[in-house]
Amino acid sequence: MKTVFNSLILLFFSTISFAQQGTITIEQDPKIDALVQIYKSSTDIAEAYRIQIFFGSLNDAKDTKIQAEGDYPEWYSKIDFISPSYRVRIGQFKTKLDAERNLMDVRRKYPSAMLIQPGKN
Repeated sequence: MKTVFNSLILLFFSTISFAQQGTITIEQDPKIDALVQIYKSSTDIAEAYRIQIFFGSLNDAKDTKIQAEGDYPEWYSKIDFISPSYRVRIGQFKTKLDAERNLMDVRRKYPSAMLIQPGKN
């Protein structure tokens, strides 16, 4: 009899313990959405053709980047470090044809300019 009674009590309390309900509220900082947009735009940059106009020392790369920003203010410019030198790269071109057309113009000012394919260093 004790076993049946204990079993019924145990069964009663076990069903009550599993009958919990609740709600979850997620509070997210609005800056996270801005960070997601920045991340998405950075992946777009990685999938674009670029034009490399310089490689060498950091000081010369900074000077070349400033000069390139004056020559091509509408284009994105960046200094990358790929051991053992710094490289200045400009532009973000979706197609190879567009990049090659702009490369011809850039080579007038920077004769050693070269086309960098997406995903390549």
